Amino acid sequence: MNPRVKAVKPNPDYTLTLLFTNGEVRSFDVKPYLDIGIFTELKDMSLFNSVKPFLGSVRWKNGQDFCPDTLYLESVLCPDPVEQRQERDAAFVTPAGGDGNAHNLSTLSIRTDGAHNYAQIAA
Repeated sequence: MNPRVKAVKPNPDYTLTLLFTNGEVRSFDVKPYLDIGIFTELKDMSLFNSVKPFLGSVRWKNGQDFCPDTLYLESVLCPDPVEQRQERDAAFVTPAGGDGNAHNLSTLSIRTDGAHNYAQIAA
């Protein structure tokens, strides 16, 4: 089984920055889906920004979602966070009540030991 999504951050270029349960921070490009079926609604940036983590995946307020395996397998590992200081303190939206509806803001912090990068969400 592939890792599941713990946190998500929408980006202005229609990508999602995802924190997975294995600690990896990956980028998923939604642009290829924006002309397909229900995903066309996500061209509206306010709707795109409504994305939340949901049951190991992501879901938008109008119900659009992706398979968690698709998110992991079709995403790319983010560059070394030491080189990407802006990503180090990026705000992620995480579930608060466990029901996928109530959310609070948390901070993503990333540290490295030189060989591995570790991500942690702080409440």
